[in-house]
Amino acid sequence: MKIGIACYPTYGGSGVIATELGKALAEKGHEVHFISYNQPARLDSYLQNIYYHEVNINSYPLFDHLPYETILASRFVDIVKTNHLDLLHVHYAIPHASAALMARSILMEQDIYCPVITTLHGTDITLVGKDPTYEPVVAYSINQSNGVTAVSKSLRQETYDHFKIKKEIEVIPNFIDFTRFSKQAKSHFKKAIAPNDEKIIIHTSNFRKVKRVDDVIRIFAGIHKEIKSKLLLVGDGPERGVIEHMCKEYNVCDNVLFLGKQEAIEEVLSVGDLFLLPSETESFGLAALEAMACEVPVISTNAGGLPEVNINGVTGFACDVGDVETMSQKAIYILSDEERHEKFKKNSLAQAQKYNITEVLPLYVAYYNKVLNECQKITANY
Repeated sequence: MKIGIACYPTYGGSGVIATELGKALAEKGHEVHFISYNQPARLDSYLQNIYYHEVNINSYPLFDHLPYETILASRFVDIVKTNHLDLLHVHYAIPHASAALMARSILMEQDIYCPVITTLHGTDITLVGKDPTYEPVVAYSINQSNGVTAVSKSLRQETYDHFKIKKEIEVIPNFIDFTRFSKQAKSHFKKAIAPNDEKIIIHTSNFRKVKRVDDVIRIFAGIHKEIKSKLLLVGDGPERGVIEHMCKEYNVCDNVLFLGKQEAIEEVLSVGDLFLLPSETESFGLAALEAMACEVPVISTNAGGLPEVNINGVTGFACDVGDVETMSQKAIYILSDEERHEKFKKNSLAQAQKYNITEVLPLYVAYYNKVLNECQKITANY
């Protein structure tokens, strides 16, 4: 199968999932063509059966804002024709799905039919999709795609709730590659961070308001009063200044380490004792899943798809958004008893293994084949 994958090239969840999916497909012998304005972050070495096509964005005096969607659609047309792609799998409804649908229409005029599968990751629905300005295009992109997947049941339901959707949405969850994410022996690293055997608490995000990193500081302050602990903050973003000020306010500066963006996040997670994710909303919660794969229990909110990943009372606890007191108490409950902590760690790993890429990849391949079979009926009458 020849598959085109369009995604954002960043370290964000959708870009990571799209890239790891493409790499796994290539390992199974499929030909994968990545299409983006920059090389995806996880596509950092040569791999057989993988090709990268850059979308060149040239400035033009007529435009104050470059028409990326139009440029992308034209690139889709060229790549599909040149490489005889069987389908386009695009991540995010806009601009990727809308551009792919434009390309599909252009190709049909040339007697070429290339089906479009759209994966919804959340931001296109929960943020952009709720802006009335974008609603018609998002709904159209979903309804006109040949196939649509969502990364959680929660996101699928939210899509149905906020848009007039006629298309059936298939839930195929996010995943992780266990060859990369596993508990690793990093005793020297842990000793350097916690020389007095402090518990290591971790949070990773892009430090946006929706991640409620300020709650991370409040939760940690509560934990630190009862248990010797260190907080590792991985990532960066607009809320960093606020967080640095809060560390001073709560008098925890000496016990909070800002590690910035880390590509090898598994090395940090491997020394963790507890993971905090108090987000206002999460369509899935990939960061929590990555922690659980490293046997790190999770304290999260119960927003969006998080309860589907972090099972309350089993792999950690899922609490109401903003309830930092309960989150602190639950964290202390897990960390204050070694036997109890061990049980949560083992449960976390067992839950994460359900999302192993080896389990999820066949779901995507089966869905590709289903869409292609349905499209054969279209082309037979075309």
